[in-house]
Amino acid sequence: MSPFTETTYTSSDGLQLYARDYAPASGPARLPVICIHGLTRNSADFEELAPWIASQGRRVLAVDVRGRGNSAFDPDPSHYNAMVYATDIINLAHALGIARAVFVGTSMGGIITMTVALRRSRLISAAILNDIGPVLAQQGLERITAYAGKGCALESWDAAANYCKTINESAFPENPSDEWTKWAHRAFIENEQGQLVLRYDPNIASALQNGKIKTSSIIAKLAFRRLARKRPTLLVRGALSDLVGPDEASYMRSVAPALQYAEVPNVGHAPMLTEAPAREAIRKFLSQVD
Repeated sequence: MSPFTETTYTSSDGLQLYARDYAPASGPARLPVICIHGLTRNSADFEELAPWIASQGRRVLAVDVRGRGNSAFDPDPSHYNAMVYATDIINLAHALGIARAVFVGTSMGGIITMTVALRRSRLISAAILNDIGPVLAQQGLERITAYAGKGCALESWDAAANYCKTINESAFPENPSDEWTKWAHRAFIENEQGQLVLRYDPNIASALQNGKIKTSSIIAKLAFRRLARKRPTLLVRGALSDLVGPDEASYMRSVAPALQYAEVPNVGHAPMLTEAPAREAIRKFLSQVD
């Protein structure tokens, strides 16, 4: 892993939030990149992608969305929604003096990116949506609902690795055992009792479990149009994805004809963006931005 500095900032409602800050390699200054993870994940998901992008001369910020990782848990679960998350990202950019950035959003991170496009469109110079869009497949939502917010304390790292494998193996059938161990160390932390617990507030999944997250909405479609019709946008899709299937991807490409597209074989929701097809698509895409 490449070294990073730890950045904290305060949300508009007083929570301390966290991001990893990867310095760019020497060379001409280029627009920074803001990476936003999925629903139950955290900034560690980008520990391989972020330094690779930074080596291309871009500062990279990988955030912990409120309620995850090193960011504070919210005492009010109703704040776990895309509008609040987007406001947090806008505040981070303001705190660091970032006027424009390239966004990389995995799953929920892509929803946040589209919401930022509604709230502060000029902040986004270009965007990479990782296996997410304004129209989602019900099957994928049901699978995520089945595990999100329902983790329990575990006694060993082997058990944590097995947990990660159990809920993700269908999407990553070719992952070796050491990869699941790596995922476990990203997803779990040891508590004061010596048990391993997931690094997120279980309440982040309340809207999903209460049926408030739908496969699509007018707002979601508007947000996608605002994002993808006004700036360079790349959709990376896992070929096995149960959340963004061929029909959902076709809808996105019909609405935004300039949308760039890359598919990662033998991977479901959502690619880690370390796969060769994803890396090549991202390299090409970033070479066209500023």
